[in-house]
Amino acid sequence: MFLFDPVTVHDFIVSMGRLAGKTSLGRGMTKALFSYQNPKLGKNLLGVNFPNPVGLSAGFDYNANLTKILPSVGFGFFTVGTVTNKPYEGNPGPMLVRLPESKSILVNKGFKSEGVDEIVKKINDPFLENVTFGVSVGSSNLPEINTIDAAILDYVECFQKLENVPYIKYYELNISCPNTSLGESFVDEGNFTKLLDAVTTVNLTKPVFIKMPNEGDEKTLDSVVRVAVAKGYRGFIFSNLAKDRNNPLLAAGDREKIRGLEGNMSGKPTWENSNALIERYREKYGNEIVIIGCGGIFTPQDAKTKLASGADLVQLITGMIYEGPALVGLINQSLATTTLL
Repeated sequence: MFLFDPVTVHDFIVSMGRLAGKTSLGRGMTKALFSYQNPKLGKNLLGVNFPNPVGLSAGFDYNANLTKILPSVGFGFFTVGTVTNKPYEGNPGPMLVRLPESKSILVNKGFKSEGVDEIVKKINDPFLENVTFGVSVGSSNLPEINTIDAAILDYVECFQKLENVPYIKYYELNISCPNTSLGESFVDEGNFTKLLDAVTTVNLTKPVFIKMPNEGDEKTLDSVVRVAVAKGYRGFIFSNLAKDRNNPLLAAGDREKIRGLEGNMSGKPTWENSNALIERYREKYGNEIVIIGCGGIFTPQDAKTKLASGADLVQLITGMIYEGPALVGLINQSLATTTLL
């Protein structure tokens, strides 16, 4: 599949997954091929039941086309989105560039989304009653959403519409996508405080995980976590994409390959910072917060490293793209024999 354009391949895989998810036969065959289940893998965190600790992170099923097949692949949970209040066709291409030397993908979708109204139609489905999934929410990446106040209103309207769906188990508040016009504007204590104050007025009935940046000075990131905890938010995801093109885990050949291109790196270039952030905030907050470790998981040992660093759950995308969907079951099988759980 790596012989073909990555966006074309992604769309093809999504189409096949959507088709397989429509029938019990397709779901059953997928489960037999990939899924590993063990009751000891289950966790209940923030009132949400996670059948196992391995999740699909936001960014793959951004238009909620795979909700019926992902549990059969073996994921304990998955995140739809990032979803925005208004539709956006995505940033000018290339949106995805494979960086195989670095086990990474240059991502430049910029919150490509059909918009929350269409997403709500898809996920307001009784099939999902006992499926653990969440929705990642970001502000619409459109010219008219060009101020902090406009973006906050956009976030709030999106959450209000999602609250009409009883099957969502959790939310992700994405403040750290570097591929949008406003960038990481909410990784600022003042802006972030205003955003949380506005989101809190929605009276969300499900827990919220704050999706944190991969890079940033400690003082700034500390302030974001401190404000969130003070306002009653307990979930955090460490972390989003890597931006630094001098990242030591970005191979020289790949660095040259993306010279002049927009976008930021998934996969292994996120690994070290993600693990360091997990360790830092577990040490600072102990069991007061729930941490999802995201970034650079390609093997069962990688998942164990994330958990040993202090994560309660893990998420992946790039590892599945490079290693195949069997990776999910392999991780869970390995975790079932570890003392980390």
